[in-house]
Amino acid sequence: MASSPPYPPYPGAAPGSTLRHPHWWQRPAVRYGAVVTLLALSGLVILALVREQTGTQGFLVGLGLAVLPVPLLLAAFRWLGRVEPGPWRNLLFAFAWGACAAALIAIVANSFATRWIATTTADPAGADTLGATVIAPVVEETAKAAAVLLLFLFRRRDFHGILDGVVAAGFTATGFAFTENVLYLGNAFGTDQLTGGSGIASVTAATFFVRIVMSPFAHPLFTVLTGIGFGAAALAADRQRVRRVLLPLAGLLLAMGMHALWNGSATLGQFGFIAVYGAFMVPTFGLLTWLVVWTRQRELRTVRTELPAYAVAGWLRPAEPFALGSMRARRLARKFAREHGGKPAARTVAQYEAYATQLAFLRHRGRAGKAGADFVTRERELLLELWHRRGAARPALEHAARLTAPPVPYGAGWAYGPMPAAWPAQPPYPAYGENPYRR
Repeated sequence: MASSPPYPPYPGAAPGSTLRHPHWWQRPAVRYGAVVTLLALSGLVILALVREQTGTQGFLVGLGLAVLPVPLLLAAFRWLGRVEPGPWRNLLFAFAWGACAAALIAIVANSFATRWIATTTADPAGADTLGATVIAPVVEETAKAAAVLLLFLFRRRDFHGILDGVVAAGFTATGFAFTENVLYLGNAFGTDQLTGGSGIASVTAATFFVRIVMSPFAHPLFTVLTGIGFGAAALAADRQRVRRVLLPLAGLLLAMGMHALWNGSATLGQFGFIAVYGAFMVPTFGLLTWLVVWTRQRELRTVRTELPAYAVAGWLRPAEPFALGSMRARRLARKFAREHGGKPAARTVAQYEAYATQLAFLRHRGRAGKAGADFVTRERELLLELWHRRGAARPALEHAARLTAPPVPYGAGWAYGPMPAAWPAQPPYPAYGENPYRR
């Protein structure tokens, strides 16, 4: 077996820390068990509460209608995170937290606070308005932000920047909105059952139009502001503790403010709602969409900028930095691997792309002086992960680079970065057109 190349020099790297045996409560099995148990119990309780309020028939109708935007929203957030896709277990946790734990916290806390205000002030109508415009935004955004905070603290290796915060917040808010829509649509159906409403003029149709057609992005939009705050904090150096605390708090406050504005628009009448929707919600949605797409392109540029150092050291083939910095080339590489080696080969290439992206981000933080004390250890782990998958990934990425590389004028030089005097010796590489996955 070929030996691995030397590690590229990094003068700012600090030695790895000494490993310590974790306490019993720090073991992965204990943590996973506690999280699964908490989410399962929350799910059972929220299911019982929603069914009690809507009835069985209303619950089923609400469930069928509320699920419609969920795949589209999840696919959109997953697409945003394709540059460095996080583990599915993190995303499933975020969605489950939003749909179960955060929804349960919101229902219980909102009901308790609204009843307490109504009893104290003897003004039920005012209590409902105050609960919708003040209590609900604070409680709900805090409950949803807890999922992003947990991922930020306990899945730090998977949380590197703004897009990671956006994706985590988006999955959490989508789960929360799903449960809330089941409740609202189920209650609307129950109202129609009592009043005899049906068709377009029914309460169910109106609720569906407002919550599913016009504003399926409302809750994700609010919580994404919190996610951006956590993502910006992840980009800060470890020594910048004040910044790492203030940025998430600022994002959370913005989420609460936008949520309060949206809920308050319902008290301004039909035109007030339309004004808030057109003047604030749609422009904010467009601005945040531009921001995350721009961030996505910037991350791809980071990959193309940082990885050539590892190509010079022999860890990557010369064309790989270019291919890994292009989403089209990545897609072609996975397609090539799937056609020649099946799904396992395509999965290996996808893992290779993810590890290479993490490596580029790690080196970028190191160059900016923001890498932690475990830089060398983490770099070594990522390089070895790439080395173990090079047999399947390199032919696919070379193929993708050939298809996507821009034309280079004669005499312009090497297209993928600085040409070294001599490339390090590489293991045997299959000729173009040969099936590298044939055993």
